[in-house]
Amino acid sequence: MRSRTPDRLCAEAVDLARAAAEEAALPGTVGEHVQAVADGDRVVTHSFLCLDPAYRGWRWAVTVARASRAKNVTLDETVLLPGPDALMAPEWVPWSERLRPGDMGPGDLLPTDAEDLRLVPGWSGEDVPPPNSAVSEEMDRLAEAEDADVVPGSPAAQPAVPARGTIAAVAEELGMRRARVLSRYGLHTAADRWDETHGAKTPMAQAAPASCVSCGFLVPIGGSLGQAFGVCANEFGPADGHLVSLSYGCGGHSEAAVMPKPPRPAPPVIDETLVDPLPLRSEPADDEEDEELGHS
Repeated sequence: MRSRTPDRLCAEAVDLARAAAEEAALPGTVGEHVQAVADGDRVVTHSFLCLDPAYRGWRWAVTVARASRAKNVTLDETVLLPGPDALMAPEWVPWSERLRPGDMGPGDLLPTDAEDLRLVPGWSGEDVPPPNSAVSEEMDRLAEAEDADVVPGSPAAQPAVPARGTIAAVAEELGMRRARVLSRYGLHTAADRWDETHGAKTPMAQAAPASCVSCGFLVPIGGSLGQAFGVCANEFGPADGHLVSLSYGCGGHSEAAVMPKPPRPAPPVIDETLVDPLPLRSEPADDEEDEELGHS
């Protein structure tokens, strides 16, 4: 059984421990003595505060020891350890778990795991996967390199167009003539993700006068996802250019508020479009002319 009581000679070797800490640390960064803890029989660790602003709350830990029946205390090791209130970096997380939508930029490459559950093998027409496949030996070697360059056989290399009427042509028309295609799991996760942002449960859809399935701005898409999603083509809508659920909706629905035809104005009571000629001076009546000439 190891004793929990610090050895007296080792516990008294504070000056030896401080000298070792000052030798390892920057000048003036070793603070006051905090405690002496027994690590075993005749083994004691002395802790000193670290005054370096970059290591707030850390402590210099100096371990001293002595041999059995010896009075000479010797230095074991000196390390910088975090204290209970130490400022520490967050726990390291692999890049695959840190990656978020929108993090990729121009020129970035995102390797796909060969066992990705979102993908299943497609039909390439050959037993050997093409060079641009993630399961090929060539791409496996590139994935292991830290600084891999794009070589012939990259995803930019497209296969030749198959002859019409062949199985390869049918597979290409169905979108299956690729190294890997979306699995059922990949389809479901994509549908759940899109429905969460542009689905029936969003506040915009709850306040919409009608759903996108009856909107004239909805552009249909192919494949099995076309049964539940489409692309919004209303430039004034909040989801323009995005995949939206057929049960989604917004105030920009094509039939929500059809603009009425402007009413035809009533005919004017006074025709102000014509000009009535008016004389500069009024003409006298016939009886007035006879009186001026002296006729009876």
